[in-house]
Amino acid sequence: MSKSQSTSAPLKLYCSLFGHQYEVSKKVTRHVKEYTCKCCKRQLTTNGNGNLIELTPKFREINAVLEDIYMRRKMRLQQKTFTSSIYLSNAVGY
Repeated sequence: MSKSQSTSAPLKLYCSLFGHQYEVSKKVTRHVKEYTCKCCKRQLTTNGNGNLIELTPKFREINAVLEDIYMRRKMRLQQKTFTSSIYLSNAVGY
């Protein structure tokens, strides 16, 4: 038995008895997050309905694209408010 198998078995037993201890490992958007169990390293994410599901490669790719779209939109809105604030300050005469 390898060392990684011997150390993960007690942690899986702990999670099966007491439940997982999830912590947020990545914030994709304000509503979508990725979670990792502190003990057994199981990874979950939220789906479209807000339920926790297993983080598969498909959902990992979906989260990456969603994060990219979210960040671009956030940057575009920040630039738009910055530009409009410049026009307001010039119009008022500051």
